[in-house]
Amino acid sequence: MSLTVGALAREVGLAVRVDAGLDRPIAWVHSTELADPTPFLEGGELLLTTGIALGPPDDYVRRLVAAGAVGLGFGTGLSHDRVPADLVDAARAAGLALLEVPRATPFIAITKAVAADKYAAISRADRARQALTRSAVGDGPRGVVERLAGLVGGGVALLDGAGAPVHACGDLPDLTEQVRRLAASAGAASASWQAGERHAAMQVLGRRGFLAVVAPGPLDAGVVNTAASLLTLALARSDEVERVRRDLRAERFRLLLAGVPVAGLPEAPFRVFLPLAEVAEPPGFAAEVDGRQVVLAHDLDVPAAASSPVDATDVARGYREALRALEEGVARFEEVASARLLAPDAAEHAAALLAPLDDVLRETLRAWLACHGQADPAAARLGVHRHTVRNRLRRVELLLGRSLEPAGTRAELWFALHAGN
Repeated sequence: MSLTVGALAREVGLAVRVDAGLDRPIAWVHSTELADPTPFLEGGELLLTTGIALGPPDDYVRRLVAAGAVGLGFGTGLSHDRVPADLVDAARAAGLALLEVPRATPFIAITKAVAADKYAAISRADRARQALTRSAVGDGPRGVVERLAGLVGGGVALLDGAGAPVHACGDLPDLTEQVRRLAASAGAASASWQAGERHAAMQVLGRRGFLAVVAPGPLDAGVVNTAASLLTLALARSDEVERVRRDLRAERFRLLLAGVPVAGLPEAPFRVFLPLAEVAEPPGFAAEVDGRQVVLAHDLDVPAAASSPVDATDVARGYREALRALEEGVARFEEVASARLLAPDAAEHAAALLAPLDDVLRETLRAWLACHGQADPAAARLGVHRHTVRNRLRRVELLLGRSLEPAGTRAELWFALHAGN
């Protein structure tokens, strides 16, 4: 932060004749004896003069304020023994800081003081940029956030596009409203405001989120801008690295589907899971295939469709089973109708499933299923009345404890009736 008018007065030992605006930072110091120096000012200057061509004080001060000068240093002991009273009145009325520069203090001493402060500020900023760069290279976005928090002595947060903290360090106020405003401001890249007695700033990091900084004192825009640039680059690099890792994981999973074992799998047996929503840090092995996350793990504590237990040589079957479970809307492949009839103990399962039915009910069910669930053709095939077929089917439902309407149930019963035949 630049040296302020008040700080300069204390450092050089200047008497303050008008104490308005002493907290204003000095951009530079300009010495002049022109009656109207404003064409040569850019704003933010502390003007030094001995008042040789002062002119009417009211007009002189008004022009300085309009040009953005932050203060006036009036040299005494040459053309004036003391600061003119009417100049003091004009400066007080306009709110312009007025300092008395005695003859013993040359103007060059004031210029050197401001220049030395500028150099020190540049050196501090350069050291800060180097420290931030080292943190970005060594620790990525988290390192930049922590280093910047130490540099400003406050709180820093890297927020995602929705305003949620990704990395945060130090004490921070609620930033929800500021994120909303900045996101809604078309073309706006930054914002600054007062957070109570603290100074706060926020910068947009492209489409990757926001950098928020809150400090007890004024913020160095150069340091904050450096941190924002490093974070933007670090996030872009992280995105690229993650893309490569994602592609590698997908290739490894395709090798598993082809029966080629790969390292990094959980100990067998495990399941193939298809989470209903992406899992940020899944256990076991994870990959993205055909736009969907696939997880190989012993268990998953989020809603997902899962295969039966498999090993590294049978991942392809597990993937097909997980897709089938997802299609049927169940959590495990074992819950899919007819799933057990595709397993090695299919005959045993079929016998257990049909155990409540006698031979007449089994034959009726077989005929009805063969006739695509139509009672009249089944009755003709069995040589009974259609009402008899319907009564028997109701009996089957009662004994099995399930409806015969779902296609999956019919398929399961069809396979059970033909298991081992």
